[in-house]
Amino acid sequence: MKQFLSFIKKEFAHVFRDRKTLIMLFGFPIVQIVLFGFALTNELKNANIVVVDNAKDLASQQIIDKLQGSKFFNVQKEIMTPSAIDAAFKEGKIKLAVVFPVNFNTDLLHLNKASIQVIADASDPNTAQTLTNYVISIVGDYQAQLSPTSQVPYTIQPEVRMLYNPDLKGAPNFVPGVMAMVLLLVCVMMTSVSIVREKEMGTMEILLVSPVKPLMVIVAKAIPYLVLSIVNLCVILLLSVYALDVPVKGSLILLLGESTLLIITALALGLLISTITSSQQSAMFASMLGMMLPTMLLSGYLFPIENMPVVLQVISNIVPARWYYVIVKAIMLKGLGFSFIWKETLILAGMAVFFTALSLRNFKIRLE
Repeated sequence: MKQFLSFIKKEFAHVFRDRKTLIMLFGFPIVQIVLFGFALTNELKNANIVVVDNAKDLASQQIIDKLQGSKFFNVQKEIMTPSAIDAAFKEGKIKLAVVFPVNFNTDLLHLNKASIQVIADASDPNTAQTLTNYVISIVGDYQAQLSPTSQVPYTIQPEVRMLYNPDLKGAPNFVPGVMAMVLLLVCVMMTSVSIVREKEMGTMEILLVSPVKPLMVIVAKAIPYLVLSIVNLCVILLLSVYALDVPVKGSLILLLGESTLLIITALALGLLISTITSSQQSAMFASMLGMMLPTMLLSGYLFPIENMPVVLQVISNIVPARWYYVIVKAIMLKGLGFSFIWKETLILAGMAVFFTALSLRNFKIRLE
C-alpha cells in the first residue's frame, strides 16, 4: 500500500509539473464550455434589417413599432429603392428587408387584406428562415389584435422572397465553412507537425547545415502542403458544383486566388506554431485548439457572430476563417467581384504578412 500511495503521489507531481498536461486537462474543457455556452444558440438577436415604409399610415407604423420593440431585430427605417436594397444585401449590411406597399392601410380597411414584402438573404438558409418566421409571427400578433375590435376579419399576407438560395438548401451554407476548415486544418497542422518532427528525430540540424539557406528549407517544406491544399480545394469545388448543386456565380479565378491567400496565411500560422512547440503532440494540440474550434464557432459558419457577446465578437476578428467565409459566400453564392470583398482580402493579406514575419523572427537556425 505504501508503494501504491507513492506511485499516486508521483503521478500527481508529474501532472502538476507538466504545464501542457495541465492546459489539456483544465484549459481545454474550460475553453469548450465557454465557447459552446455562449455561441451555441439557434436564436437570432439584433439582426440588421431595413424597413421601407411606402405607406406611412397607421397600420404600417404600428407594425414597424412592433418590429422595433422586438429583441430579434435592429431596425433601420429608411426610404430605399430596389437597387439600394440589393446593394445593401450584397455588401452584407442587412439580413432582411420589409417593404410596405403604398396603400397598405387602405387595402386592409376596404379590401380586408393587404400584403407585405419580406426579402431575406438566403445564402444562410437557417438565418433567413428564422428571421422571416419572426416577421410573420409579429405580423400575426398584430393581425390578432385587430380581430377583437373589428367585425371584418383582416388578412395581412407577407410575400416572402429568398435571395441567393431560393430553395433554402443547406449545402450553400456549409460548403464555404467546410472549405475554410479543411484548408486551415491541413495547412496549419501538417506544416507545424512536419517541422517539429524534424526536431524530434534530430534531422533538423542536418537540414540547417546543408548548403540550402534555412529560409529555403522552410519554404521547401511548405510548398507540398500548398499544392495539396489546392488539390483539396479543387476536389471540394467539384463536389460542391456537381454533387451538391452549389453554383459558383462569381469568378472562379478570384475564388482560387482568395483561397490561395488563405492557404498562405495558414502555412505561416503553422510555421509560427512550429517555432513555439517542441513536440508533435503539442504542435497538433495547438493546431487543433487554435484552428478547429475557432473555425467552427467564431467564423459565422455554424452560429451567427452577432448573437455572441461583444468579447467573442472581438476575438472572432483574429480568426482567418471568419473573413474567408464571407469572401467565399460573396463569390460563390452572390456572384460579387473584388470591389465587394477587398476589405476582407486586405485583412487576410495582413494576417499572412504578420504571421510570416513573426514566425521567421522566432525561427531558430541553431537548435538547443
